[in-house]
Parts: sequence; structure tokens; C-alpha cells
Amino acid sequence: MQATQKTAIVTGGGRDIGSEVAVKLAATGARVCINYAHDEAGARRTLERIEHAGGRAIVHRADVTRASEVEAMVAATRAAFGERIDILVNVAGGLIARKQLAEIDEVHFHRVMDLNMTSTFLVTRAVVPYMTAGAAIVNFASQAGRDGGGPGSAIYAAAKGAVMTFTRAMAKELGPRGIRVNALCCGMIATRFHDEFTKPEVRAAVAAATPLRREGRAQEAADAAVYLASDAASFINGANLDVNGGTFLS
Repeated sequence: MQATQKTAIVTGGGRDIGSEVAVKLAATGARVCINYAHDEAGARRTLERIEHAGGRAIVHRADVTRASEVEAMVAATRAAFGERIDILVNVAGGLIARKQLAEIDEVHFHRVMDLNMTSTFLVTRAVVPYMTAGAAIVNFASQAGRDGGGPGSAIYAAAKGAVMTFTRAMAKELGPRGIRVNALCCGMIATRFHDEFTKPEVRAAVAAATPLRREGRAQEAADAAVYLASDAASFINGANLDVNGGTFLS
């Protein structure tokens, strides 16, 4: 699973899973653009980890729901590492808040859809022109996209379902060019996402009901992403891979 001299962009690369993806890609030899929107300190810590291990990376702030900022991020990556982009990992996303149907207004609806689906579309559209045969895109969907999510996450689940379908569509469209597109559908992973939005007793109950009897780790989700981005997965295309310890069997 070597990526020597390959260039990668990781959105949401400043925290949790995105940070681990960036570090693990760099460890395989990839040159990495670590994208962040708000957590500059986290992105800098990711950069330090990569550089300490002898890897190459840059940090770039961009709101990936805005086309102009996405284009600037792609331009900065190419300026730093060369014309071609080989790997894109769309990690950026989030729940924003748990809301029941009666509480959801249009502002919340569009914020959640933009953060999860629009961002994936915009970054993919901006990066693909600089990809060649052998390139790979890995999107982050969610188990919520399969089972509808937990209480108050209807729009998040719908957005992640859209990411799953977009993944399949892009696999068909880009496959003839030798560009693979896959996604991960993560279950309960121990990250700040669940620290912020899931009650401890709910997390404990989900872990107890999981066949492996625990939450997943950010490193485990990152391992799966790096695998799908690598040549080791060269005939996997259009897959939405479950990473959930057996909680939901698709």
C-alpha cells in the first residue's frame, strides 16, 4: 500500500478521522494537503506528526462548501506538489445538531446538506480534472446513510445517503478513465462527533450491542480509507464499505 510520489487531498484533515487519514497516507509516501475549515491548531498538529515522521504535507484552510475556496485549495496543492492529484479523501462533514422534523427549518436543512453532500460534490468536481488513470477518490458516508441514523439525524442520514449514491454514480462515470470512487459507511467511531452529539449512555448501549462489543477507533476508519485509496484495492469501485464492527450488516 505504497503511494510514493502521489499527491493527496484530505478534507477535514485537522481532526479525528481526517487527521489519521492524512498521517497514514503520508506514511505510505504520499504528499498531503491537509484541509481544515475551523480547527487550524488541529491541522497544524497533523502537519507536525507528518513532518516528524519525515513526510511531506501542507495545511490549507478552505470552507469546502464554497466553490471558490475549493478551487483555491486545489491550486495550492498543485503549486506545492505538482500538476497531478492522485488521491482525494472527502472526510469533511457533520451533524451540526440533532433536530426532530418539526424543529428542522430550511437553514438547518441546507447547512447539513451542504456540509456533507455539497462539499463532496464541489471538491470532487474541482479535483477530477487533475486526476489520471490509477487515481482514487474515497468519500465518507455513514451507517446513517444505510439505516436512517439515530434520533434527530434525519437530514444528516439523508445527506450521507446522497453521498453513497453519488459515489456509485461517479464510479460509473469516472471508471472508464481509470479513476476509482468508493466510500466508507462508518458506525460508532470514538471521535469528537459523538463526544458532542451522542449521550454517553447511548454510546455504551451501542457498543454493548455491537458484535465486537466496542466502539471503533479513528485509526481503524483511516486504515480502511487508505486501503481503498491504494493500489491494493485496484479492482474495488463503487463500493460503500461498512466499518461498524458488525452493528449493521448491509
